[in-house]
Amino acid sequence: MISNIISAISSAMYDWILIIMLIAAGIYFTVASKFPQFRLLGRAIKCLKEKPKNHNENSVSGFQALMVSTASRVGTGNIIGVSVAICVGGYGSVFWMWVIALIGGATAFAESTLAQIYKVKGKDGKFIGGPAYYIEKALNFKVLAIVFCIAMLLTYAFGFNMLASYNLQTTFAIFPFYDPSITPWIIGIILAVVTGWCLLGGESRIVKVTSGIVPIMGIAYVIISVIVIVINAGNMPMVFQTIFQQAFNFKAIFAGFGASVLMQGIRRGLYSNEAGIGSAPNAAASADTSHPAKQGLIQMISVFIDTLILCTATAMMCMSSGIVPVPEIKGAPYVQMALGESLGAFGPYFIVISMSLFAFTTLLGNCFYCDNLLTYLNGKKEPSRKFMIFFRLICAGVIFLGSGLEAGLLWDISDVCMGLMAIINIPVLFILSRQVFRTLKDFERKERLGDTSDFKSKDIGLRGRTECWETADVQSS
Repeated sequence: MISNIISAISSAMYDWILIIMLIAAGIYFTVASKFPQFRLLGRAIKCLKEKPKNHNENSVSGFQALMVSTASRVGTGNIIGVSVAICVGGYGSVFWMWVIALIGGATAFAESTLAQIYKVKGKDGKFIGGPAYYIEKALNFKVLAIVFCIAMLLTYAFGFNMLASYNLQTTFAIFPFYDPSITPWIIGIILAVVTGWCLLGGESRIVKVTSGIVPIMGIAYVIISVIVIVINAGNMPMVFQTIFQQAFNFKAIFAGFGASVLMQGIRRGLYSNEAGIGSAPNAAASADTSHPAKQGLIQMISVFIDTLILCTATAMMCMSSGIVPVPEIKGAPYVQMALGESLGAFGPYFIVISMSLFAFTTLLGNCFYCDNLLTYLNGKKEPSRKFMIFFRLICAGVIFLGSGLEAGLLWDISDVCMGLMAIINIPVLFILSRQVFRTLKDFERKERLGDTSDFKSKDIGLRGRTECWETADVQSS
């Protein structure tokens, strides 16, 4: 009964409400800010090379903040989510994933720039922030900020972590030792212990681990995908033809809308790149940068890495293999069968390795966000060490529990919690959009003058309303 209720709520959210909100936000921020995800992409890449503004041991660089947000974005959804979308919605769903990513880059810029504007500094010198902070500070709506925090905690500490654990253990089904009644729980224990060890090391360990693993695993995954595409080069024209035929097939879009190419592409695209739902701003706010727009530009790159590169890599490997996608093999089986067809025995094993790394970094990135949320709920003060140890042990227990639960329920729980975040965050972005545009305009003006290191809140009409960007006289007063 609970599963049916959650599934009904999920369907109601994604049939129309979130589709309209996401597309509207993406188009609005893309057009109103003059397509920053295209014209400023080169500048965004340059921002990655910049060192923290203040060179202390707790400073987080723009690149490190990008890796934390990418660690959360890049996960099992890049493999399992893409497989589900193709098997349920068809090849055309990949096109709608691309659309959501392309326009979502502008939304990611907006929310991460706002997170930088309204970030605060903790006692240890680290910056914290996110939607809860700009909802409270800019809108003076603390109740809504608290509701957002709770929704995000449910999404990342529970829904996404359980789903990542479940998706990982399903890849081991190819091994002879796999016993559906025992093996998932054994894998869950191992994953919970390893993740718990990293979590108990605190945020610094999470940042270091994700900054090291994410680039390596991403590059390796892309290399293997290129090899598979080259092997199946003869099938690629058919793949692209089918993608575009199905993407604009009226029946495929609206008949059985819950399983349509449009809905599956948008739902899985949102789950994968997270643009607009308010998660990445929690990582973006931690960056010690000289101008808020710089971290906004950097976070656009994370959306592209996630969907346009890694999700596309999975899609092309699967669709070029010749294995026909059907609902019965959705998830890990379809991906493993596709790579087995192209790479022999190595293919399925490679997916096991990739899923292990993707799931692990996703869990760490998710829990980094949770630390930020708990700090906000505790009156912007870090919770006690004993409480954080208890919470991280709970997170490890949830990871163990998720490995043995039913997949459909886990997907629906994650979709509902994520949808609630988007329903809160996107209207707030619209309300505060003028501040985003003013910040981008200020950044580009100073770029032309050759100096973006002197941003102050008064430059965009917010004097006295931010903590970290005030002039010296305001701060001293």
